[in-house]
Amino acid sequence: MKRALLIFGLLAALAAQPAKTARAQNDPKSASPPLGITQTVDGIAARIEGDIITDSEVRELAALQQLIDGKPKTRDEIIRELADQWVVRQEAAATRYQEPSQADIDRSYQQLVKNFASPGDFQAHLAAVGLSDAAVRRLLRDQLYLSRFLDYRFRPTVQVSDQQVQDYYNDELVPELKKQSDRIPPLDDVEDKIREVLIQRAIDDRAAKWLDDTRSRLNIQILPPGGAS
Repeated sequence: MKRALLIFGLLAALAAQPAKTARAQNDPKSASPPLGITQTVDGIAARIEGDIITDSEVRELAALQQLIDGKPKTRDEIIRELADQWVVRQEAAATRYQEPSQADIDRSYQQLVKNFASPGDFQAHLAAVGLSDAAVRRLLRDQLYLSRFLDYRFRPTVQVSDQQVQDYYNDELVPELKKQSDRIPPLDDVEDKIREVLIQRAIDDRAAKWLDDTRSRLNIQILPPGGAS
């Protein structure tokens, strides 16, 4: 499941937010709109196995990434991320992995708001990218669910040696702090943070390889904009 770079390289799980794959509703009342009433139908951006990724999912994830990163991604890149999220969700659902609590979602939301000058500035940016407050909370809920599952799945396989910690300190942290003219803390003071950074990197690497392998075996068909509904 983009993350902001902190001084120790620590990645925050606020981007690449997952969206739930939409499925057609079986409500007979919605099958045929009354005569004279126009009904908006969501388009299909991609088909993945027996499921779909909708145009609205693509728009929402693109808007959230614009909100967080300040720059857009291509439609194909967004669809690929949604396909990866689909893969993770299938695996997580199969293990009955627990959804995040409302308190977890609230904390994630507040962390996102703090990246802006004020709550009012945050709301102005929401309006600019066309996202509702409820949509942001839903996307953050999904992001928490999927990123935590990846951590749960791959963390037990990761081992970080003392030499790796030392190398990170010498080759990455110290040069970066010197560049910023910041105080250089002793290794003992930052060892735990460095170790966690390296664990997260290894989790990301393992997850990326797993997703690449899994995606290569899936039947994924990307449709042109407005190609199907």
